[in-house]
Amino acid sequence: MGRAIILVADGLGIGSAPDAEAFGDVGANTFAHVAQSFEQTTGKPLALPNLASLGLAAATKAVSSVAFSLQNETPGTGAYGAAAEISTGKDTPSGHWEMTGVPVTFDWGYYPNTPECFPKPFMDELTRKTHIPGTLGRCHASGTDIIRDLGEEHVRTGRPICYTSADSVFQVAAHEESFGLDNLYAFCEAARELLYDANIGRVIARPFTGANAATFTRTGNRRDYSIEPPDATLLDLMTEHQMKVAAVGKISDIFAHRGVTTSTKATGLPALIDATIEKIKQEPDNTLIFTNLVNFDQDFGHRRDPAGYADALTYFDQRLEEVIASMSDEDLLLITADHGCDPTWIGSDHTREYIPILAYRHGITSVDLGARTSFADIGQTLAGFFKLPPLAYGESFLDRL
Repeated sequence: MGRAIILVADGLGIGSAPDAEAFGDVGANTFAHVAQSFEQTTGKPLALPNLASLGLAAATKAVSSVAFSLQNETPGTGAYGAAAEISTGKDTPSGHWEMTGVPVTFDWGYYPNTPECFPKPFMDELTRKTHIPGTLGRCHASGTDIIRDLGEEHVRTGRPICYTSADSVFQVAAHEESFGLDNLYAFCEAARELLYDANIGRVIARPFTGANAATFTRTGNRRDYSIEPPDATLLDLMTEHQMKVAAVGKISDIFAHRGVTTSTKATGLPALIDATIEKIKQEPDNTLIFTNLVNFDQDFGHRRDPAGYADALTYFDQRLEEVIASMSDEDLLLITADHGCDPTWIGSDHTREYIPILAYRHGITSVDLGARTSFADIGQTLAGFFKLPPLAYGESFLDRL
């Protein structure tokens, strides 16, 4: 038995899910619209030879009618399919937990899209506990926009910038030098403790640097404070059976550091892929190497940048050759996503979409896995791969690989 590698292309949806109407996302299709925009802008189809061979275009076209084309898009090696989500939300923890066997069947707490969207008693208690002179923002906002608009006032006053989105999240932006990373983390930790009863999924520290609004830039020192999964995930099961889970990127934060053997932080798509390849070279058999590639979502989906998204996909496609070359004959690679984040869609929030399931082992021939009814099929397949007891949710496709 070898290792399993999961690469989560964060936000790479492939077509509006069956229940997209309930989320206002009918017609969203992150991947197809990125490819469509690329061809309209450049006059030629997007070239993703490795992802196309694994079946990304085929999986997308099986669940969506959005017209797009890739160069040489016919699948050749690898199993491919699309999975719908049964969790109640379209957020990062829900997607990751469901793919490891624990869908979110309860309702998260959310904040209304109104001025002063956070409850005053909570904000008063948070500033009292942290001895902060006050806060800025307190509204729904794009993270980059609110730093540009309020960053200079934050530096001048020492008041952190608090904001949210359509997800169940409380986000805090603060300047690394003038406010300090330790102060930012302490403020977020205090918020986390106060928000358990409100069932807010994540508190996120969003540090930035720069001298003024024109130069403010978010840094790689982001930290997520998540609620723990409500049940045992595949990660818990693996560590209970003395197997290893090597988390890369923000995976450890998403699972509240539960079921993780080692955690490697990295900033930027090149560094995340480098760290993953190093883990493949270093880790023994019976290891799950689990990587979140946050930049698709953070830098291009939320920022509504289809051209940047296409460039990132092209880079990812090229680096896949190195990932595959580093695998042993016993290893299994899974490429997937946790939700959609269509850069051509209205607003700047996640989109309720199918996610791709692309599976590769050396010597595999092209296999159509069809439309799956839950992200949990990924976890159930990996439970079988590692010869673990079955998970409560999901249908394995291991026998197709």
